[in-house]
Amino acid sequence: MILLSFSISLFMVNSCMTHSLFTCEPMRVHWCHDMHYNNTFFPNMLDHYDQDIAAVMMKHFMPLANLRCSPDVHLFLCQAFVPECTEHTHVLRPCRELCERVVSDCSRDMLTFGISWPLELQCDRLESCHLSSDGSAVSSMEDTTTARGSLSANRDLGFWCPLQLKTRPGQGGTFLGAQDCAPPCDNMYLKPQEVRLAKTFIGVSSIVCLCATLFTFLTFLIDVKRFRYPERPIIFYAVCYSFVSLIYFVGFLLGNEAACNKPSLPGRVSTIVLGAQSRSCSLLFMLLYFFSTAGMVWWVILTITWFLAAGLKWSCEAIEKKAVWFHAVAWGLPGALTIVLLVLNKVEGDSISGVCFIGLYDLTALRWFVVAPLAAGVLAGLSLLLAGIVSLNRVRQVIQHDERNQEKLKKFMIRIGVFSGLYVIPLLALLGCYLYEQFRRSAWENTWINEHCQEYSIPCYYSSVDADRPELALFLMKYLMTLVVGISAVFWVSSKKTCSEWASFFNRTRKKDPISESRRVLQESCEFFLKHNSRVQHKSKHYKPSSHKLKVISKSMGTSTGIQTPVTSNHDNTPVSTAISNHNIPSQSVSDPHCFSETQRDSPPPAERRSKVDSSSRISSHAESLRRMTPKDDVLQSAHSANSQ
Repeated sequence: MILLSFSISLFMVNSCMTHSLFTCEPMRVHWCHDMHYNNTFFPNMLDHYDQDIAAVMMKHFMPLANLRCSPDVHLFLCQAFVPECTEHTHVLRPCRELCERVVSDCSRDMLTFGISWPLELQCDRLESCHLSSDGSAVSSMEDTTTARGSLSANRDLGFWCPLQLKTRPGQGGTFLGAQDCAPPCDNMYLKPQEVRLAKTFIGVSSIVCLCATLFTFLTFLIDVKRFRYPERPIIFYAVCYSFVSLIYFVGFLLGNEAACNKPSLPGRVSTIVLGAQSRSCSLLFMLLYFFSTAGMVWWVILTITWFLAAGLKWSCEAIEKKAVWFHAVAWGLPGALTIVLLVLNKVEGDSISGVCFIGLYDLTALRWFVVAPLAAGVLAGLSLLLAGIVSLNRVRQVIQHDERNQEKLKKFMIRIGVFSGLYVIPLLALLGCYLYEQFRRSAWENTWINEHCQEYSIPCYYSSVDADRPELALFLMKYLMTLVVGISAVFWVSSKKTCSEWASFFNRTRKKDPISESRRVLQESCEFFLKHNSRVQHKSKHYKPSSHKLKVISKSMGTSTGIQTPVTSNHDNTPVSTAISNHNIPSQSVSDPHCFSETQRDSPPPAERRSKVDSSSRISSHAESLRRMTPKDDVLQSAHSANSQ
């Protein structure tokens, strides 16, 4: 019997006409054809908008009518699901006493079949019955079609949440003003192929932004002391947008897993996540809103530090002392706004990007928590930017005597001004997209309702509605401007110094030890020396080539052979070591005393007699030249001395 009832209901659903005309209409529900009336009115008291939905929902209670658990159960169900309409102006609804008798008589059977009584049919919500002339109870008559069902323009009843989009009560979801309702997961404004194109575009843009911001942050890690205030906020700003791009990339990988809810009941469709009931969606929202807002705040702090340096002539140390306050504002303000939005349950899924954000369907939240902070940040940043540019000439006048520093300051200020401008332009474009969406969203929603009212069996607009849909380029520009502000950070670190730092970083592991390199050069020089001077006969009693070579190598390596020869000047009895020590030359600078004496011997004799002061000066200058020699120069000098001998 239940299978037969289900088959009949499917037949009636397929044979019924479209949505209700919101006036008295012929009754087509088969279960109520034996009633004393044949006209009905929709929506009924259970918020069903036509007879199709009413027939599907009524079949769950038909076992009570078939069992005849109460003599009034059939009348009560028909009056509740398919109410009587008379004279095109009045609707006859079930009354309280009738409801109480049915509930009392059929309570046992409802427990047997597992039937729950709807909240809309609670007896205390119904009006009392009126007694007829014969003493029987008569249902109350309501004049509800006068305002709703007239043929005038007042028939526009606004948006009624379809049964397919209903959510569980208590979740706090609101869609187009309807409680416990959520928008469909399929995008309301774009076609499926346009959504796929937008997803690919967002994924590629997020990867580019992530690479750019990570490059900026890693450049900072290579040389932390390079980026000081007032340019330090650029690093934190890049870190914020690296998280933003990473979240968009995660949304691209997840698809609609986090942004949409799966159908909970047969006949329902996938809906957008509204509220904080989904942990994954809430987590994506918290990270995305927090870091996007923090990135904007760090840009404002960048303009503040730039103004302090250019306008108020603050030093880097003075600005750095305020870093604690900068961090408190940059991280505390976005954190407070994020907590407020979670408390207000304003989380919304985005079926295009796959992430969760705010203001996608709630214009009020978009206006106060996205557009207002963005406009305030743009206004404050531009004001400080212009003030810094005006004060730039004053700073140049203060240091006009120092041309080098003046030129460096000029380049630095122009660079940071251009960078701030590169951030402002995408920010202004993003603000324009949000404002345009604020003004046109209502027209887009009305167009969607008018196109899907028959599909969802909800009231259509009686008055003509001009079709108005957003272009795909608007959404692409909004997501691009959200991510491109992070890409601009890479232009600040793009310089020759950055290239040299990265080249040094990659070659650091392969770079040879300087001491080992010096030893290699010494060894090659000595081999060259021995090869080309093997025929030279050294007959000097106190000169030994092997000991000379050993002393050269050992002295260049910072070791000692234990042989020390006092060397004096040719013109004075003052030791060379005394002259060297008077000039503060370390002992490692001189490779060997013989090198110095032989070199001095090879020099041409003086043309005239010199005084002791001239001799001492010559020895000191020669010792200074020996101190500046590299290890390779020591070997060449030693080779030259040996050849002379």
